[in-house]
Amino acid sequence: MTRAAVFGSGNWGTAFGMVLADAGTEVTLWGRRADLAEAINVNRENPDYLPGITLPDGLSATTDPATALEGADFALLAVPSQTLRANLSGWAAQADSHTVFVSLMKGVELGTCMRMSEVIAECTGAGPDRIAVISGPNLAHEIARRMPAGTVVASAEQATAERLQKACHTPYVRPYTSNDVIGCELGGAVKNVIGLAAGMADGMGLGDNAKSTLITRGLAETTRLGVAVGADPYTFAGLAGLGDVVATCGSSLSRNHMFGVHLGRGLSVTQASELVRETAEGVKSCESVLELAERHGVDMPIARAVVGVVHDGHSPKEMLATLMARSAKSEALY
Repeated sequence: MTRAAVFGSGNWGTAFGMVLADAGTEVTLWGRRADLAEAINVNRENPDYLPGITLPDGLSATTDPATALEGADFALLAVPSQTLRANLSGWAAQADSHTVFVSLMKGVELGTCMRMSEVIAECTGAGPDRIAVISGPNLAHEIARRMPAGTVVASAEQATAERLQKACHTPYVRPYTSNDVIGCELGGAVKNVIGLAAGMADGMGLGDNAKSTLITRGLAETTRLGVAVGADPYTFAGLAGLGDVVATCGSSLSRNHMFGVHLGRGLSVTQASELVRETAEGVKSCESVLELAERHGVDMPIARAVVGVVHDGHSPKEMLATLMARSAKSEALY
């Protein structure tokens, strides 16, 4: 039987652990809190993040990384992206030499501008055949309720992608394979930034025309960045690109979208953080995404405007004015 360790007992880690278990994979979920692990093992529920949802029998929980990793074919990482490096320093040595590391995270590391697969490679020494990424329009609460969804399983090694695809293929999650790790990761990271902007537009009551413009032009600047760093531009027209942007920008279940809504309604970053509670990856990653773009000479006006609001004290109204005052030009995807 295929075995998987899932690191992160929040809503996404738990929800994807359910997917794996429903697909017949034996899953051990790792979390820091003993009380939460006990609740999962005894009551078959994650009361803090997915209350009321019964977890499958094939999923158990532990606070010991070594126990989670014992015999694991896959180690899926669902921790906040900015903590990945520190966490891997304590986990990587306990993994078997054949374990495939799978990123469920959607961020770009501050300071290094590394994608999560690059952080994994640097920290673990794993080659491309032992690294994979899962990305797409996958809102955790819908997945946990076993509502239909598609996702993308990306790895430079086709055989690795196909093994992971089989390990998470259920009647309600349809995984597609890809070899474009770069495109899938950037699509997932940048969509959080676009989601913040779309949320601000909703919070200000700007209407669907404004939001659809942000989605479309946000996808254009995502594609520009992706092409500059080696991604396949067609990836951004698929589930890991357009699909993920639409879900993030349109759903109240999206943390980044709701964070933006609160900002658009006039709340401060601190106040929005208190209301959203869980990590909205775009809040930190918007800086590293913009820095990555600047390193490659890529113009990303929406990302720059979001950084201005979240980190430089600008108001959402100033963001809007800045974007609308840009010089007129021909439309281009990238």
